[in-house]
Amino acid sequence: METNELKNEPLPIPLPNASAILMLGIFSIVIACCCPIFSLVGLVLGIVALALSPKTIEMYTANPGKYTESSFKNVSAGKICAIIGVVITGMLMLIGIVYVAIVGGAIWTIFDKLPWDHYF
Repeated sequence: METNELKNEPLPIPLPNASAILMLGIFSIVIACCCPIFSLVGLVLGIVALALSPKTIEMYTANPGKYTESSFKNVSAGKICAIIGVVITGMLMLIGIVYVAIVGGAIWTIFDKLPWDHYF
């Protein structure tokens, strides 16, 4: 393990899963915005990033000198991105459900009383 030559202390290491949390959070936003057909995938990625972040944040708060601050900032940014991705995906899914209900109701009323129904 590398040490700091002046203080003879070990150099800080990056937090585990810090870059993974950041990537999952960013991908959840990108998939939610660019590929609404695959919005469920974006939702899953955001939830996974949110599930990984508390343990990593807890590791940093228990021993902040052992880990780099930049990796903690990556975890925080990934968590924020994951929250944004989950919210966007949830809103898009809700809009889709409302849209299907409205269109389904309109189609139902159109085909409920057809002019040729009395012939059969």
